[in-house]
Amino acid sequence: MSALIFRLLALGIVVTQFCIAQESLAGGAKSEIIPIDAKPEPISIDPIRTAVIVVDMENDFAAKGGMFDRAGVDISGAQKAIAPTAKVLAAAREAGLKIIYLKMGYHPDLSDLGANDSVNRARHLKFGVGQKIQAPDGRESRILVRDTWDTDIVPELKPQANDAVIYKTRFSGFYQTELDATLKKFGVKYLIVTGVTTSICVESTVRDAMFRDYLCVLLQDCMSEPIGHDLARTNHDASLLNAELLFGWVSSSDQFTKALTTNSSQAMR
Repeated sequence: MSALIFRLLALGIVVTQFCIAQESLAGGAKSEIIPIDAKPEPISIDPIRTAVIVVDMENDFAAKGGMFDRAGVDISGAQKAIAPTAKVLAAAREAGLKIIYLKMGYHPDLSDLGANDSVNRARHLKFGVGQKIQAPDGRESRILVRDTWDTDIVPELKPQANDAVIYKTRFSGFYQTELDATLKKFGVKYLIVTGVTTSICVESTVRDAMFRDYLCVLLQDCMSEPIGHDLARTNHDASLLNAELLFGWVSSSDQFTKALTTNSSQAMR
């Protein structure tokens, strides 16, 4: 009988340690269900199983002097998304959520750009990928090359020590990257998605996430799309409608931060 009691006590210790470890992995987030107002209906998330994904909010796509800006692509939408995204990241860190940055960037020799006849290589070369430039801060840099000013996250959204940063070489953050393994490592099920551009890298990543049974919530004011931005119905709107109908949920920075704040206030009572 004493041996059985000892085993049960030992099992209890193991379970307790596992729970503590899970909370630690989530950065201290409490395992409480939080409802978020969204379309097509509200969704409830578990903070301990939730990560905020920041897609390609790097200088080449969102800063003056970056690849898009040099190519004459309108970056005003991406810049407008910076402030609400910063608000979301601050609230997420306060709540202990995991934050993962995805960055489009290639090796200096462009060996991961694709085969000579690949669409990925051809279309990116048209934007000058690999070309040397002088960054706005005076440093020598290279367009969409890893570990340069061009692929740095914009200063307002700079990653912090506990955040994960993952380079990608295709539109989807899941293609030949450690994103899926990282999410599984932290026990993540819910993805709060931000970034650029809505109908390309964001939607590609969301589609692949949905195929892997992650539950995605897109924050509409934390992303933008330059393609078709001057049309009556933009590509940004179309992608959000796709997400709302088939791939996940659509919400906003205000709704998300309100949900986290309300939960925090209730927890303190």
